Amino acid sequence: MMADFRGGNALAKSMYRISLSSEVDLDGWRDHARRLLQAGVAPDQVTWTVEGRGNSGELDLSPPAALPEQSSDRIARPVRISKTLLSLINTALLHSNEDRFDLAYRLLYRAQSVPALHRNPADADVLKLNRYAKAIRRDIHKMHAFVRFRKIGDSEGREQFVSWFEPDHHITEAVAPFFRNRFTGMDWLIITPGASIAWDGQKLSVGPGGCKEDVPQEDVVEAEWRTYYANIFNPARVKINAMKSEMPMKYWKNLPEAELIPSLLEQAGTRVEAMVAGAPDDRLFDSRTDEPAADLPTSLDQLYALLEQQPDAPRDKFSDRLIRGIGPDHAGIMIIGEQPGDQEDREGRPFVGPAGQLLDRALEQAHIDRQQTFLTNAVKRFKFTPRGKRRIHETPNVGEINYYRWWVEQEIRLVDPKLVVALGATAARSLTGKAVTISRHRGEILPGPDGRSILITVHPSYLLRIPDEQGRQVEYAKFVRDLQLADNFVR
Repeated sequence: MMADFRGGNALAKSMYRISLSSEVDLDGWRDHARRLLQAGVAPDQVTWTVEGRGNSGELDLSPPAALPEQSSDRIARPVRISKTLLSLINTALLHSNEDRFDLAYRLLYRAQSVPALHRNPADADVLKLNRYAKAIRRDIHKMHAFVRFRKIGDSEGREQFVSWFEPDHHITEAVAPFFRNRFTGMDWLIITPGASIAWDGQKLSVGPGGCKEDVPQEDVVEAEWRTYYANIFNPARVKINAMKSEMPMKYWKNLPEAELIPSLLEQAGTRVEAMVAGAPDDRLFDSRTDEPAADLPTSLDQLYALLEQQPDAPRDKFSDRLIRGIGPDHAGIMIIGEQPGDQEDREGRPFVGPAGQLLDRALEQAHIDRQQTFLTNAVKRFKFTPRGKRRIHETPNVGEINYYRWWVEQEIRLVDPKLVVALGATAARSLTGKAVTISRHRGEILPGPDGRSILITVHPSYLLRIPDEQGRQVEYAKFVRDLQLADNFVR
């Protein structure tokens, strides 16, 4: 990147032409913006551009020069930036509109005299910044949801995959950690027009962009996926507008299942009539879940892979990361909590935070082997409210619990435990479909809606919130006794 000071009539208004090294040279932009602010340079004196842009409209052959000397008091003037505004800017700078660098600097400059500027929703600059940031968040969500990998081979015991995707904005490098965390066990390469990202099992790499022809157009996994998608497609629940809203048609060309959708929609009416006619007990759906009884997942891996692809999953305030259940395929006891927490979301495993550590201690005292127990959650993603650098847990609502209920039932069906232990009210509602008073049913072995035995107890996080040490010890002892009851039941 290069900073060039030009006086005279070289530019009508701009005195400084800042050339960044790439469209995502955010560090370079921040460094220059800080220096410009400290020197008191107004936004209309600065032009921001990117090296190699073909439409910059300027050919500058003058050598780079430093900023003009300022008085010591101006240079030393501190730069004050709200964390909220800075976070919005960092997101919005990934937008594809070329005015984003100018917009961001203008906001920073104005915020030096109006610190709460970002809280004014009627301000034209703030409105545009929020619009840009929203577009980036949506683009990232779509990339998370609609990247499809194609297998290209194996190397040293690791499968290798490649994918083509066309984001609307400069988000490729920003999403790399998400794909690393989700697909740690395989080598992958994602190619986009502007950049590529790769994971080899040890490090992330960023490289130049490419074109669709660089990626194989099909593999055997895609054929199996199309067959599976056709089998699980439920014509009775199709909402075309909602589907197109969550899966915009511009992404269909890169989705192997998308080529099936038009014909499946055409057949929807006929298929519904056939399903109604063939229903043996005049009920098309299970009365509790409204889900078709046929074509159910045959393994946990298949179940979770299918859940990860669902475009209608609750997203507002949720992490994009799906936390799978963990444990043996067939366990005597299945324990269901509320939802993953912050630490679970970061590590990708259930019950690893403070509540999970307390659960481990209680399981040990109850003589239950955690390694032989299946652990999962009623809601599969972390719901939170940002507060500074922290992510504060937010309780899922009834609609969010109900969304995941069918998936929990499939987990139970596949694991086939002798007893399901519900930790807290959310897990109890997930199992029973209604609000449950924990104190009324705690410590009893009850028949669940499907006839499977369940035991309801408190969530370990409840114990952590009890302020009184003596009261906490009493409740912890009761919790251990509940787990001992579960252990005795399955023996």
